[in-house]
Amino acid sequence: MAENVREIPPPELLSAVVCDMVIVDALTGKGTVVGIFDTINAFEYPVRHNALFVFCQLTNGRGRVKVRIQIVDLQDEEKILCESTVEQEFIDVRQVANVVLGVNGLVFPHPGEYRVQVFAGTDFLGERRIICKQVTAKPGDKSDE
Repeated sequence: MAENVREIPPPELLSAVVCDMVIVDALTGKGTVVGIFDTINAFEYPVRHNALFVFCQLTNGRGRVKVRIQIVDLQDEEKILCESTVEQEFIDVRQVANVVLGVNGLVFPHPGEYRVQVFAGTDFLGERRIICKQVTAKPGDKSDE
């Protein structure tokens, strides 16, 4: 038997959306994504983001899979700021599973680039970028004109 051959491949990440909230209809299972973002503007750092959710769609999964997100600070040797994990059951490899992971009270220590990374078990599936910017005035303020 060949070495490094996987018996069960990881699921495929179809999409990952970073947002403020995800509403899942209890009857239909349909997800509604609210407040999609990839940039956080703040007057001062560190800044606390009250709720951050990641809505992922996965397919080609087999059995029970631990899906995990971690948010890393690229300016601090990829320091992990937080993690969230859920288990997803795949009944059929053709199934598209909607997976919601959330983090409350996340503190971004400084302006810069962060990454939301998605894993299935220990397998890296993909990532999304979040850019934190320091701003001096609100958009539309007289000082902006």
